[in-house]
Amino acid sequence: MHKDEFHLKFFMCVIQSRQLVRTRQRTAGEASTSSTFIPKTDTLKSLDTTDDPDTVGSIPIFKTEWIMTHEEHHAAKTLGIGKAIAVLTSGGDAQGMNAAVRAVVRVGIFTGARVFFVHEGYQGLVDGGDHIREATWESVSMMLQLGGTVIGSARCKDFREREGRLRAAYNLVKRGITNLCVIGGDGSLTGADTFRSEWSDLLSDLQKAGKITDEEATKSSYLNIVGLVGSIDNDFCGTDMTIGTDSALHRIIEIVDAITTTAQSHQRTFVLEVMGRHCGYLALVTSLSCGADWVFIPECPPDDDWEEHLCRRLSETRTRGSRLNIIIVAEGAIDKNGKPITSEDIKNLVVKRLGYDTRVTVLGHVQRGGTPSAFDRILGSRMGVEAVMALLEGTPDTPACVVSLSGNQAVRLPLMECVQVTKDVTKAMDDKKFDEAMKLRGRSFMNNWEVYKLLAHVRPPVSKSGSHTVAVMNVGAPAAGMNAAVRSTVRIGLIQGNRVLVVHDGFEGLAKGQIEEAGWSYVGGWTGQGGSKLGTKRTLPKKSFEQISANITKFNIQGLVIIGGFEAYTGGLELMEGRKQFDELCIPFVVIPATVSNNVPGSDFSIGADTALNTICTTCDRIKQSAAGTKRRVFIIETMGGYCGYLATMAGLAAGADAAYIFEEPFTIRDLQANVEHLVQKMKTTVKRGLVLRNEKCNENYTTDFIFNLYSEEGKGIFDSRKNVLGHMQQGGSPTPFDRNFATKMGAKAMNWMSGKIKESYRNGRIFANTPDSGCVLGMRKRALLFQPVTELKDQTDFEHRIPKEQWWLKLRPILKILAKYEIDLDTSDHAHLEHISRKRSGEAGV
Repeated sequence: MHKDEFHLKFFMCVIQSRQLVRTRQRTAGEASTSSTFIPKTDTLKSLDTTDDPDTVGSIPIFKTEWIMTHEEHHAAKTLGIGKAIAVLTSGGDAQGMNAAVRAVVRVGIFTGARVFFVHEGYQGLVDGGDHIREATWESVSMMLQLGGTVIGSARCKDFREREGRLRAAYNLVKRGITNLCVIGGDGSLTGADTFRSEWSDLLSDLQKAGKITDEEATKSSYLNIVGLVGSIDNDFCGTDMTIGTDSALHRIIEIVDAITTTAQSHQRTFVLEVMGRHCGYLALVTSLSCGADWVFIPECPPDDDWEEHLCRRLSETRTRGSRLNIIIVAEGAIDKNGKPITSEDIKNLVVKRLGYDTRVTVLGHVQRGGTPSAFDRILGSRMGVEAVMALLEGTPDTPACVVSLSGNQAVRLPLMECVQVTKDVTKAMDDKKFDEAMKLRGRSFMNNWEVYKLLAHVRPPVSKSGSHTVAVMNVGAPAAGMNAAVRSTVRIGLIQGNRVLVVHDGFEGLAKGQIEEAGWSYVGGWTGQGGSKLGTKRTLPKKSFEQISANITKFNIQGLVIIGGFEAYTGGLELMEGRKQFDELCIPFVVIPATVSNNVPGSDFSIGADTALNTICTTCDRIKQSAAGTKRRVFIIETMGGYCGYLATMAGLAAGADAAYIFEEPFTIRDLQANVEHLVQKMKTTVKRGLVLRNEKCNENYTTDFIFNLYSEEGKGIFDSRKNVLGHMQQGGSPTPFDRNFATKMGAKAMNWMSGKIKESYRNGRIFANTPDSGCVLGMRKRALLFQPVTELKDQTDFEHRIPKEQWWLKLRPILKILAKYEIDLDTSDHAHLEHISRKRSGEAGV
């Protein structure tokens, strides 16, 4: 059937059913009517993908039917009945806290629990009264895009005293609250654990004083505590990222990029001071993300002769043609004797010894402000959901836990174990045991440091005698972060003594001989540049094997690093196949996934996807703001991604969308109609706006125009509809800190693997690699960076639709729908289980 004919017939059906639908709406009253929006397989248990947390696992791709049994719905809706949850934010504010608060409130209400805001942190808990208010679904609307914490945070001396905690216990008992979610740093979480350990004694004192009844004491016999770490410093041991860290990096990198342009104009040196009194994470990742010349962090003070080394480093950078120098300083930077190293000290040193025009910029609290990044919104939302589940599953014997992130997995860790390790880091630094402090920070932190030292502090070798030749290329569509990966690959290759070639325009350039040698300065300043400086095309190699083989011989290429998307992966498969005919193709190669679509098999994340996600979120924020002004308006937004629904789903979660249509979850006419009915009911509340995302290839018949027309027709007199196709703006822009950092480390790891594989493949005076493990995809799977043979990934690939058969993020879609107030069932089979920090640390990805 032709599309136009299909659309006409469908609209005839819709118009004929309009009266019936509106009759149903009138009888439904104010309640939400859409109980059909749930991914349903043959049995709900097929969503169960509980894996050992230290292994790589997967989830089944499932055909979706939007059906739910009464029993399943009832179980989900009664999980929290009779229970009450309080949520508070304490200590320093961090972007993304509001996303966590929103998730706690909405998932708590979804399960049938009563949820309370505690305003002004622990002070509100002590003062009680209007500081503790019951939350509603609508009270957390329009919070996602706001920085800080809308329920307030304050330092509280009263809570440090037992009398203050006694008053706090009284205020909770009187409201029947026995579950407390604390969002804050290690100090706030330590206070929560103390409160919990004293709970029985506090109740006993309140009973003796006649302030609570025996019945109230019995109902509140134990207190469950779950912590979420909100701190821009990322100084809490046990989690890869704390809520707010990524957003703080966004603020820092925006400023660094802006300063870079003025520094180049005047050939200046800039010293930038970032937050981090006891933790150098922000300074370290900023340095990796902008290619800084030097970084000072408290965990690893510089050697005693650092002044001479720093000046030599800056001078060498200028000699190689650079017009600027960037030095990053953590506010807690010290030398090996514990003496502070200030930004002014560094400025005076550079001016005195080198005579460079040097300026200091102290970023201060700007790092705490602004809109949260997409990563922090999703992190906050996921952690909030997990916190509610941990609270509702808690028993008197369950230790207070903190919900953490490891790779892309949510894990629960004993709160005080994490607090103790965090304190151990500070103690190690106080005792000048800096190696121990670095180890306690974890493998991820140490790996960041080692990669930075290689890229910034090692002098590139002059002689390349006995070196190998490695070529680097981009394949497929451009993605932000590709240039950072190329820079890292080239420089690590040069440090190892290799000759590094760059190939322009992908496989087509390799066939045409568009190849040149790259030196250290060739990739200078590439980290923060979007797109592909080398040029990239979607051309595959199969038709040009003869020319490619000739150029591999001509340029003596002994290894190939391919940075790109699905075409890079399929090109790798073709190279493996071509080895049967052309011995020249028997060289090691590695594919680094780089595509906004995040659809490369073998990796949970691709370089460029985070940048695209933030672009979509920024656009959606502005659109929602427009809708808030005009009222009763629904926006339909089309995202990129091909057949992969990653961008639509994650952007929907980060932007608070009402629905996100994707190919992986087939939808029908009934689902579209249910979504319209849902929005009709939403317009009767105080939240009079809607946001719907559609993946560009989710359905060939239900196009963006079709869905827009349907919503426009069905919403007549109730809401207006608008549409927006975001297009190629999702591929542009400067890469986010995540993509810069991820790309830098992926490039370094790929080149280290390449050097080892070339030596391993050296036979009879030449390179000959024909084993499956000589052609790999480097991907992040759960908690580890893994090299996976491309041939082994074939069975995991849906080649027709250019997507992996199993995609981890599909498990997050129920969260999106619950937070949008669809009455679905929440699968709890894959929720995190309590681990110990020692086990978690031994299983870290080290990325």
